[in-house]
Amino acid sequence: MMVSRLALLLGIAVLPAVTLSSRDVWAQGAPATDAVPARDQRTFAVPAGPLGNALTLFGRQAGLQVSIDPAVVQGITTSGVAGSLSVDVALERLLSGTGLVPRIVGNTLTLQKPNASSGALQLDPVQVQGFSVPPQAMIDNLPPPYAGGQVGKGSQLGLLGERDVMDTPFNQTSYTAQLIRDQQARSIADVVANDPSVRVSWPAASYTTPLLIRGFPLSNQDFAFNGMFGAAPALTVTPEYLERVEVLKGTSAMLNGMPPFGSIGGVVNLVPKRAANEDLTRLTAGYFSSGQFGGNFDFGRRYGADKVFGLRYNGVFRAGNTPVDRQTQEIIASVFGADFRGERFRASLDFGYQKQNVNAPQRPTYVAAGLTVPLAPGGRANWFQPWTFVNTEDIFGVARAEFDISADWTVFGGAGARTNRFEGLTGFANINNANGNLIDTVAKFPSRTDLNTQEVGVRGRLRTGLLDHSVSLTGTRLAGTGYSFYSPILNTPSNLYLPTFVNNPNVTLPSPPKVNDRELTSVAFADLISAADERIQLILGGRYQRIRIDNFNAAGAVTSSYDQSAVTPGVGFIAKPWQNVSVYGNYMQGLQQGPTAPAGTANAGQVFAPIKSTQFELGVKVDFGRLTTTLALFQIEQPAGITNPTTAAFSVDGLQRNQGIEINLFGEPLSGLRVLGGIAFTNGVLVNTGSVLTSGKKATGVPDVQLNLGAEWDAAFLRGLTFSGRAIYTSAQYLDPANTQSIPAWTRFDAGMRYTFDRADGKPLSLRFNVENLFDLNYWAAANSTNGLAMGAPRTFLLSLSADF
Repeated sequence: MMVSRLALLLGIAVLPAVTLSSRDVWAQGAPATDAVPARDQRTFAVPAGPLGNALTLFGRQAGLQVSIDPAVVQGITTSGVAGSLSVDVALERLLSGTGLVPRIVGNTLTLQKPNASSGALQLDPVQVQGFSVPPQAMIDNLPPPYAGGQVGKGSQLGLLGERDVMDTPFNQTSYTAQLIRDQQARSIADVVANDPSVRVSWPAASYTTPLLIRGFPLSNQDFAFNGMFGAAPALTVTPEYLERVEVLKGTSAMLNGMPPFGSIGGVVNLVPKRAANEDLTRLTAGYFSSGQFGGNFDFGRRYGADKVFGLRYNGVFRAGNTPVDRQTQEIIASVFGADFRGERFRASLDFGYQKQNVNAPQRPTYVAAGLTVPLAPGGRANWFQPWTFVNTEDIFGVARAEFDISADWTVFGGAGARTNRFEGLTGFANINNANGNLIDTVAKFPSRTDLNTQEVGVRGRLRTGLLDHSVSLTGTRLAGTGYSFYSPILNTPSNLYLPTFVNNPNVTLPSPPKVNDRELTSVAFADLISAADERIQLILGGRYQRIRIDNFNAAGAVTSSYDQSAVTPGVGFIAKPWQNVSVYGNYMQGLQQGPTAPAGTANAGQVFAPIKSTQFELGVKVDFGRLTTTLALFQIEQPAGITNPTTAAFSVDGLQRNQGIEINLFGEPLSGLRVLGGIAFTNGVLVNTGSVLTSGKKATGVPDVQLNLGAEWDAAFLRGLTFSGRAIYTSAQYLDPANTQSIPAWTRFDAGMRYTFDRADGKPLSLRFNVENLFDLNYWAAANSTNGLAMGAPRTFLLSLSADF
């Protein structure tokens, strides 16, 4: 059955491999302006100096991504370029006398050393395919990979659009499809295992992967898809169809607005794959312990003159036994991406279907107050009933379009939607003594969420005196309806180490009733002001956000309503004392629905304004050419509701304060040696809780130290052979706010190797083997008062074979 499903999935994905060659236009010698496609005149002001610095500035002014090997331009200077010129003429003048070979493909400029036979100072012709894209565009403007290919040189920052990492006053990382493929990632949790600021708060053997970023939660339902909230799969994402996984750390309401479920820890934006200029047909088959088989079909083509139409398809299938006892999982995904890139108009459409079926899924395990947390059982242990299950189904998509009014101004719009259906007969385990005795409560838990989202706006550039402005104005709307039902049906005494299993009650799940309607609307404006060739940058902005929520009872009657608004300002700055050094800072806010005073308090029923979390951050980024490092210092304060024990009045005077230091690095400092990761030190404190037992105590689930450090080495003795390793360390965590319960620190090691070679037809074949949790550590991976204990994954083997055709 499994093989037949895989064959069906891959079979329906086979599309006609029809390729229409684009027009390759070459200029001979010094390129003539009429020998290349027409381009808008642009104003250039690139001073004389080192060519590498000049190319970076030229790329911004030309609307091109510049991807160069620093060794190619080392020691070379340019006389610069100034005036109103076409991109091609400006590039010719900038490179005059260097002898370097430029090539523009789509929106990316690359350089090569001259051909040996062409002469040292002869400028080879410029090859152009497609149309240049202005820097304010988002479609077809993905920053290129950084040295080593594991991380992108920039990412999308909501209101600000696509920005280079050195031109953003935030700590962000954009993980590439190459990293996802090489590490054989099966979920977003596997991708962010490279980030020291991020941890997963649920068990590895669950059906969802909510995150903690800088110690604050980020729900899967608050992931963005192609820059839009409410359009990504709700509970888990298989990353094979993603080009980038962009992680922005900290609060960002001004940049992105309030996510549908109010997470403040950060933003994860999922960027879908696009068809490249080169044809792609790739088939991957894989095995994952202890009995999962599956594969991925990846297809990409571009069509038409200048290859303006693109089509990308990814089909994913995995099924079989997981490393956890008595658990099976099936994942199916089918995602189409189409795009059009014209001279002034660009559009994209992504549409996907994802299904997940898990038998005997693990959920967090709770511990009664006052008990010592039991030791973690064996990593393969599963104390949940083998007949429990979770089935999820997502239909999702995003459409975007943008039009260049001129070279400096672009209007844009987009719409997205997601429907998630959840059917669950799930277990809730509550430990009631130190020996691991527990009550296993099984409940019916069906639900459904329907969301739709829209966005319109304009981005542009202008100049006032000595100052350059990049301005953005956008309006957004997100609306949705939630349906949910919860009913416990069975309580079974059991044990963490020797579980008791009972017969399947064979119940049916009812259709869930509507529980809420929500609508989030916002208007936002930002101005990025720069001077001195962008060595000084200041971001000023703000967002007006309105939150409307109606809650319903099972009979369909409205039980409560919420209609409040707030303004969230944002400020950021960048100063570059040297071209490769950025000193930055920001003040940002996060936004959540305000609480309602509960029954029994003196002000019961009082509705509070939206809760604003505040962030201050300072940092330094240094780009050494092939290695980039970031040092960030931050403080985030999140208010919380408390009840005054003397007056019985409810207020939002509670506070959790997380202060931290982050050190990140990525790149390929030596040829064939890549590094990725860092270390995060975080001090989370409950400042005011209304109780002397918890005020001043450590925040739950916030380790003092988190370290993730990985490396890859290309073997010198065999071309195409690569060895990899990674260490992940998490210090002790408190489970309860009074700090009487905790879990110990843990360290996990991963290892891997891959071998890639070209077949006789010149197409690559790649064999990958990875081991996660190499020494089979048994450990509680996370603990907090909301989500209880999360079990870490046992040793897991991953093997795949990938072939291009």
